[in-house]
Amino acid sequence: MSRILVVDDEAIITMQLEERLGELGYTVVGMAASGEEAIERARTSRPDLILMDIVMPGKLNGVDAAEVITQELDIPVIFVTSYADDTILEKAKTVRPYGYIIKPFNELELKAAIEVALFRKAKEREEQELRESAQHTQVAGTDLGSLTQDGISYLNLPEIKTVLLKDIFTDIVLFLYTDQVVKEPIFKFALEQGIKNGGRNLFAYSQSTVQKYFLKEIQRQELYTHRIKKNEVFSLMPILVKCTDSLMYDVSVKSLQILLDFSGTEDFDEILAIRDLLLFKKEAGMHISGIIALNIERMDHTLLQSLSEGISKIIVSTGKDTTLSFAHQTFPVESVSIVSQSTIDSVIKKSLEPVVLSLLSKPISGYDIVHEIKNRYNVFIPQARVYTLLHELMDNGYLEIRTSGKSKLYCTTELGKKHISQKLDDFKNVFDHIMGSGSDIMNKDHKKI
Repeated sequence: MSRILVVDDEAIITMQLEERLGELGYTVVGMAASGEEAIERARTSRPDLILMDIVMPGKLNGVDAAEVITQELDIPVIFVTSYADDTILEKAKTVRPYGYIIKPFNELELKAAIEVALFRKAKEREEQELRESAQHTQVAGTDLGSLTQDGISYLNLPEIKTVLLKDIFTDIVLFLYTDQVVKEPIFKFALEQGIKNGGRNLFAYSQSTVQKYFLKEIQRQELYTHRIKKNEVFSLMPILVKCTDSLMYDVSVKSLQILLDFSGTEDFDEILAIRDLLLFKKEAGMHISGIIALNIERMDHTLLQSLSEGISKIIVSTGKDTTLSFAHQTFPVESVSIVSQSTIDSVIKKSLEPVVLSLLSKPISGYDIVHEIKNRYNVFIPQARVYTLLHELMDNGYLEIRTSGKSKLYCTTELGKKHISQKLDDFKNVFDHIMGSGSDIMNKDHKKI
């Protein structure tokens, strides 16, 4: 349910709007009668949208207030006014409003304007996140598009932060992903490289669209595909036996590259048996490499450890921005904890204050704090909660605002540095007490303050 702030100096208008908005399914989080009050209410309530009158008493009119709110809080504004002359319209355009409604209006006009504005803002934020994701798609500061290894270009892995292990296409890799991750580009890339390497290639899948990119290769028998139906993982075993036997008896086949995606099944005993077969054949000297892929959300720690036995390379991907890989022998799989995203959401939201404080080691905008939390933990924190905390710190003299271009940055004062350092020490002691050992949740950023 979208939250709306109503700004109008006429009490009758605000009451009518509150009633109409409630009937349309929206929540009115507050009302204001001047530009100054509108800014303060927007800072404290963080609405999804503001209905703003233009002509109001006070130093700031609706246009002035909308400019401050748009720059500081990035909240969409719809002007609601009885004035429709060209001068008013031109002035209103300067702050790029998300709509303009002329009084009197009906419920249909009001709802249409609100829904269009909310949709437009949602798309803008989505596009902004995609742009930021593309800008930050780097490995150790190197653009993935320029990264090569053993003559292999990783240009086909856009928007995925991945540390690819050496010899990934000469070994068997366990690829664990969640429902959110875009796995198809990784599959497509792996199949392309397998076909380039020659030998026999097998792609077994539960649900996938990747095979449509390889119709010619399938016709030329450069790539074999097999659909794994639910509860029929056993059907894959004789195919693998035949493929591995061909490495012994067919001199024209020198290697076998596999991509086995078990996303649509929970026949883990059968999957373990297939893994054991592949490892046994590989230990016997056969050239077998590729990926065994599973959905990590269907597993517990015990199953994860069982699946990883004998596999030295593991990739864990929890989203397009979070992919890590490690060698089993240097990073024991039992040290990997599987925690649901809902649990992470809850922990981060309850621990919001120390998380925000740890990000204030350098000048930073409220918008960047929200996005840094999203990038680190894949958790969306309502901007209102972050800005409320920041303004409390400002009111106490711990933060001050500096302007950098069009951005407003929150900077710690000398008093604030001491306060934040003490608060983080207090939080650390609490976490240490709860966990029974040293906590590294915020140590890294804490040391910088």
